[in-house]
Amino acid sequence: MRRVLRFAAPLVVIGLGLAAVFALHASKPPPKTTDEPAVRATALFVEPVQRQTVTLSVNTQGEVQPVREIDIVTQVSGRVIKVAPAFVEGGSVAAGATLVEIEPDDYRLQVTEAEARVAEARLTLAEEEARAAIARKQWQWEEGKVKPAALALREPHVAQARARLAAAEAELENARLNLARTRISVPFDGRVREKAVDIGQFVAAGTRIGRVFATDRVQIRLPLTDSQFAELGIPLAFMASDAAEGPAVTLSAELAGRIRHWQGHIVRTDAAIDPRTRLLYAIAEVAEPYGAAADEGVPLPVGLFVGAEISGREIDGALVVPREALRSGNRVYVVGDDNRLAIRHVEVLSSDDERVVILAGLAEGERAVISPLRAAREGMPVEPIRRDEAALIAQTSAAPMGGERP
Repeated sequence: MRRVLRFAAPLVVIGLGLAAVFALHASKPPPKTTDEPAVRATALFVEPVQRQTVTLSVNTQGEVQPVREIDIVTQVSGRVIKVAPAFVEGGSVAAGATLVEIEPDDYRLQVTEAEARVAEARLTLAEEEARAAIARKQWQWEEGKVKPAALALREPHVAQARARLAAAEAELENARLNLARTRISVPFDGRVREKAVDIGQFVAAGTRIGRVFATDRVQIRLPLTDSQFAELGIPLAFMASDAAEGPAVTLSAELAGRIRHWQGHIVRTDAAIDPRTRLLYAIAEVAEPYGAAADEGVPLPVGLFVGAEISGREIDGALVVPREALRSGNRVYVVGDDNRLAIRHVEVLSSDDERVVILAGLAEGERAVISPLRAAREGMPVEPIRRDEAALIAQTSAAPMGGERP
C-alpha cells in the first residue's frame, strides 16, 4: 500500500497543477480588438495658391563680345619710327590718334616728284591750248566751206595734254595718300587687344600690326529655347528700333570679389537657328560699358562670361506658388478641406528659383504643400501648417514669460 501511494502522490499533484492552469486561462478576458489601426496624420507646411500680376523673366548666359573689332594692317611699307605709349595690350586709344608712324621720307620725295610732274603737265597743256588757238585763227573758214580736220586744229594734242595732267594729278594724290598712311590710327575710341610691332621693325604693306575693339558698346549672344521666346513675347525675327525698344536685360557676374550688375537691352535676334544646338540666339547690347554703364566704376569687360536675366511679358491674374511646391513630373501636392492629400498635374508657364507660374491645374486659395514628402499617396491624412503661422508661434514661444529679465 505504501508503494502505491509513493507512485500516486506525484501524479495527483501534477494533475491538480494542470487543472489550476486551465482554470486561470479560461477565466482570462478576451483581448480587445479594433477594426482599423490608428493612423497618425503627417504634419506639412503649406502655402496658399495666389493670383498675381507677374512679369515673366528668362535666365540665360553668354560671353561679352565687342560690336566692332578690327585688325590694324599697314597700307605702306617702311621702318617703324614711332609707337604711341597707349598702343599696348589693354591700352585705351582715341579715334584718329596716331598709334604707329612709319618712316615718311621716301613718301615725301614721291609727293615732291608728283608735284613736279603736275607742274610739267600743266605747262604742256597751256602750250597745246595756245597752239590750238593759233591753228583756229589760221584755219578760219566761211560758212558753206569744209571745216578743217581736228588734227589741223590740234584738238587731239590738247586732249592728250589734259589727260596727262589728270594722270599727274592722280599720281600726286596717291603720293599724298601714301604719305598720310605712314601715320596709322583707328576710326573709333577703343582698347588694344593685341600689339605686334615695335620701333625699328620693318613692315611691308599688308602687315598685321595689332588688333583693337571699340568701347562705345559691347554685345552678348544669349541662347534661348522656344519656350523662353514665348515668355519674352518677342518674334523670332526681332529687330529693335527707336519706336520699339527691346526687352531690358540685367547682366551679372562675379568680378573683383563681388557680384556686379550691368544693364542692357535686346537689340535683335539671329537670322537662323543654330544647327548644332537647335537654339536661337538673341543679341543684347550694353552702351558705354567702360563708362556710364560701369557698376561703381567696374566696367563690363570683353571676354567676361555673364548671367543674363531678360524681362519678359506681363501676365495679369497668374497663379503663383513657391518653387518648393513643384514636384517632378509637373506635380503639385494640395491639401483639401478634409485635410487629405491630393496630387495635381499642372501646366507650368514659367519657373525660377523662388516661384512657379501655373497656367492650369490649380485654383486660387488652394493649399499647396511645400514640405519634402517622399511616400506621398492620394487621400493620405495630413496636418497642414502655414509657414508664416509656424514662424509666429516659434517667435512667441521663444519670448521670455513676463517680459525680459533685467
